[in-house]
Amino acid sequence: MRPYILAESNWKYIKDASFEVAVLPWGACEAHNYHLPYATDIIESEHIAAEAARLAWEQGAKVIVLPAIAFGVNTGQFDVKLDINMNPSTQLVVLRDVIDVLNRQGIHKLIILNSHGGNDFKPMIRELGLAFPNMFLTMCNWFQALDQTQFFENRDDHAGEMETSLMLYLRPDLVLPLVEAADGAAKKFRFTAMREGWAWAERKWTQVTASTGVGDPRKASREKGERFFKAVTEKVSQFITEVEETKPGDFYV
Repeated sequence: MRPYILAESNWKYIKDASFEVAVLPWGACEAHNYHLPYATDIIESEHIAAEAARLAWEQGAKVIVLPAIAFGVNTGQFDVKLDINMNPSTQLVVLRDVIDVLNRQGIHKLIILNSHGGNDFKPMIRELGLAFPNMFLTMCNWFQALDQTQFFENRDDHAGEMETSLMLYLRPDLVLPLVEAADGAAKKFRFTAMREGWAWAERKWTQVTASTGVGDPRKASREKGERFFKAVTEKVSQFITEVEETKPGDFYV
């Protein structure tokens, strides 16, 4: 039993344990090019949360990792077979119920570890912050924590070199040979404002990419994945430790 993983823990231990911060991994169930499994975002979120929590736990942090939420916002992929969509309004209800439990039981800090680009928890945190003023609610996108150019030749958007390398390290048994992967070529919006980053619209996935991948995975390797995993989990663990150690009312400098 890893004492910082709720799913592995038992009542004999939990009933007397105390925790300062909870981590909620949140992924998505969706196609990832031809070579990666539908559970890629879930697997990444679970492994990164567990390892980051381990590092924080060993530094004395009272952290507990909750079971991962498997479904994310996939409204732009409605026509991709078995991409399971969870609407933002549903996510809000799920998150509210989780926060209600933590708040009643005295765990007043929650970190949502987001593993899917389609999930946007900022509006939910704003709304739920009013409903639960005793809670410190925060989220982080682990895939934005580091400069990808320090680890990979090609920038990853979805199922590219970074994710493929991670999965080759974490679950190589679920990765098809890279000769099976498409090159991840994808179209971009023709609008200048969107290319410059100050306007946004949801991408219709099957109009953007034939393979469901966005980003070239063919330079991926297990070694790159291992190096990135160690770096990103150390970065996330620092965040967990800082949140755990900081007392309410002292969040600002």
